Amino acid sequence: MNFGLNEEQEMIVKTVRDFVETEIYPHENGVDRTGIVPPELAEEIRRKCIDLGFYACNFPEDVGGAGLDHTTFTLVERELGRGSMALTVFFGRPSGILMACEGEQRERYLLPAVRGEKIDALAITEPDAGSDMRGMKCAARQDGSDFVLNGTKHFISHADVADFLIVFAATDEEETPKGTKKKITAFLVDRGTPGFEIRKGYESVSHRGYHNAILNFTDCRLPKSQVLGEVHRGFDIANEWLYGTRLTVAATCVGRARRVFDMALPYAAERKQFGRPIGANQGVSFKLADMITEIDAADLLTLSAAWRLDAGLSANREVASAKLYASEMLARVTDQAIQIFGGMGLMDDLPLARFWRDARVERIWDGTSEIQRHIISRDLLRPFGA
Repeated sequence: MNFGLNEEQEMIVKTVRDFVETEIYPHENGVDRTGIVPPELAEEIRRKCIDLGFYACNFPEDVGGAGLDHTTFTLVERELGRGSMALTVFFGRPSGILMACEGEQRERYLLPAVRGEKIDALAITEPDAGSDMRGMKCAARQDGSDFVLNGTKHFISHADVADFLIVFAATDEEETPKGTKKKITAFLVDRGTPGFEIRKGYESVSHRGYHNAILNFTDCRLPKSQVLGEVHRGFDIANEWLYGTRLTVAATCVGRARRVFDMALPYAAERKQFGRPIGANQGVSFKLADMITEIDAADLLTLSAAWRLDAGLSANREVASAKLYASEMLARVTDQAIQIFGGMGLMDDLPLARFWRDARVERIWDGTSEIQRHIISRDLLRPFGA
């Protein structure tokens, strides 16, 4: 693995970082204070991203994307992690699962999402089924050539601004050595479909302005043409396409941690107590040493996992390790940065308290830390039959 960036990657990193600092940073405090992203600001960010040529940069060129490899796209996500998620969501990275679209679905969903004409959102989590995807109660029964969908989803990120949802629902059951398991199917559901309601979600301390929503389906009738992939094979396409979301969490955590460190380091060098910089004291200097070591370690874990994907190697464990370590690292780094700043670290005059709040959800969504540890340990023990 070559740890150096090539010329193109260096240009991409600089371009995205400049964009975040110029177009995102100035609006962060207002969004955090109000919990609202003005529609005109969202549209401005989307349009500027398209003009830069970065919208849907995670998609291949043959469908209109920039065709970035996993490693380069991870670098993009790392830079976007420096900014408010409520705003960077409009930078435009549609779900890779849309590559499973076929026939008319490509013109109706995939290509408009890549062009920035439509926004998608994933709907998996339920009140009684979070990490247990096979335990979901939202179900779709076949009725002739249609499916009738009933149930509830919650914690659905940015569904409030989505034009369509990728909804996973139980469509049958099967017997396995571990008991009865539900068969899952993915559906493409347009906003405004009869029987489909998007409700305001819960108020969260993390990522204010980046809203979650509650979805209710009441006899929501969907033609078979709305099935994404094959009937009963939703679990397979989720496993094939959604691993990238864990890598995104890892990368954005690294980017946010570096922004925090970039604030803490000069402060420790300039802030004086008892006649000398606080960074001259081991109590602070050792914190800085631990912070940068953990950030670098998380960065290398994340880029290594992306490199494995580009090399066509198995990376399930490596992606899980990156997500686990980077999300927990971010919590420690933000906490230590606040300790270095003292009381000012908790004041709204600085963004550190926001970073601290935002860090908390990273250990929960896209698979909790416990789930990542399960993935890692299962991968290690499987060769021994355990």
